[in-house]
Amino acid sequence: IYLQKAEGVKEVTIAGSYRRCQETVGDLDILVTATHSAPVMDHFVTYDEISEVMAKGKTRATVILRSGLQVDVRVVPNKSYGAALHYFTGSKAHNIIIRRRAQQRGLKINEYGVFKGEKQIAGETEESIFKSVDLPWIPPELRENRGEIEAAEANRLPTLVELGDIKGNLHAHTNATDGHNTLEEMAAAAKAKGWSYLAITEHSRRLTMVHGLDETRLLKQIDEIDRLNEALHGITLLKGIEVDILEDGSLDLPDKVLAKLDLVVGAVHSKFNLSRAKQTERILMAMDHPHFTILAHPSGRLLQEREPYDVDMPRIIHHARQRGCYLEINAQPERLDLIDTYCQIAKEEGVLLSINSDAHSIRDFDNIIYGIGQARRGWLEKDDVLNTRSLRQLRTLLKKTM
Repeated sequence: IYLQKAEGVKEVTIAGSYRRCQETVGDLDILVTATHSAPVMDHFVTYDEISEVMAKGKTRATVILRSGLQVDVRVVPNKSYGAALHYFTGSKAHNIIIRRRAQQRGLKINEYGVFKGEKQIAGETEESIFKSVDLPWIPPELRENRGEIEAAEANRLPTLVELGDIKGNLHAHTNATDGHNTLEEMAAAAKAKGWSYLAITEHSRRLTMVHGLDETRLLKQIDEIDRLNEALHGITLLKGIEVDILEDGSLDLPDKVLAKLDLVVGAVHSKFNLSRAKQTERILMAMDHPHFTILAHPSGRLLQEREPYDVDMPRIIHHARQRGCYLEINAQPERLDLIDTYCQIAKEEGVLLSINSDAHSIRDFDNIIYGIGQARRGWLEKDDVLNTRSLRQLRTLLKKTM
């Protein structure tokens, strides 16, 4: 927004790993088209959050923000915008393949355009770059040289899931445990997002530090949700729990209360250092429980803080297919779990994934966009995602797991 206010600016786009929805971003590459570059450079380096200007030229500047993040801004002419956007979006492996295809056709591709000899024949748009090498436009999230070129050649690129496809959220907490908002506030915020359902999934009793629900408190919340649903319009609250998967694979609450819920989200919150065999068996046993619905944050990782526990994820995905339950893509930025390559395996196995915010406040609903990015990197389409279904369709799918 700040750069868009500079004199003569037409387009401002973030490229690089951010545009590809990578889980972590080392720096930001921003491309700008403008009538003249000098006003853009002068405007950019006066941004309040800059702690150091590393370099400033006629068409490029590099700064360090107070947060420590490096930001590079490049001003490019309109005729080169698509070429620069493709080049600086990457990935490196993807770009190498595209350049090789160009060479095979007697062309040269760089950040300035597509050239036949000295003549530029394409480059104003990304579509023109791909067309020059006989390919359709490939979404940025797929540009990792993991089969996207072959899929494009065969006209088999997926129609990737979009934010607007999401009909509801199946993992959220209120102030009954470690959330910050009431049932009513969460319901109103979910409705404002355009969702038709929201599952309330408090922590279970084992997580005493966050006031996890025991049987009595969960039954009380079930009654509260039933009463509230009678008064709500345009949004339905689903009764759920984020139940701890114990070390032996059992669940943290008795069957008689789990049977009263619409869904049961199972999660590992302890004993992260079990052997690969024990951790895998633990989760498989939990998934075999008759009331188990969704495996939450399947690898347990916290980005740049905690490594994923050692588990045979392909086996878990295959078991979910056999059992008929689902896996989560947890959209919290510090989780982004399931990872993209396992999302692809789940898609191939026919296992539906639920893109959930794991919201602990109404603000956390906005995190769903990061889950969408993760799903798109995993080649997921609308039909691969559980919570793109209507409430009626969802209830049918949930009943199959209970």
